[in-house]
Amino acid sequence: MINNDTLNQKAQNLAQQAQELAQNISALQHGGGVDPFIFGLTVFVLACFVGYYVVWRVTPALHTPLMSVTNAISGIIIVGAIIALGPQSSVDGDSFSHFAGFIAVVIASINIFGGFIVTHRMLSMFQKKVHPPTKENSHGK
Repeated sequence: MINNDTLNQKAQNLAQQAQELAQNISALQHGGGVDPFIFGLTVFVLACFVGYYVVWRVTPALHTPLMSVTNAISGIIIVGAIIALGPQSSVDGDSFSHFAGFIAVVIASINIFGGFIVTHRMLSMFQKKVHPPTKENSHGK
């Protein structure tokens, strides 16, 4: 039979380990001593690699749905850029945020309209082409 003292000791050890684990997780959530620039740069580089491999392995059949998702993401970028172009919040007039917002609106707009053009062309490839009747295919008339 299990001794109560042994059981209590095991429970205390498990509680201590859980507390240490929670402290480690808390330290990881708050940066864990990593420079934020290095952390952001790491995420950017990993996103570039993942994006490269995802884009180049897309089959042509999935191109149109992915373009529509990209257009939706560009729409979200435009909303954020319009917010950045909103009323001046600082006294000295932060012109860089307005300039960056304007550039974001322009680039995202080009991306959206270009995406719609490409999507329209891709969808037109899947439509049946109707040929006018000619003398060869008029079936003996």
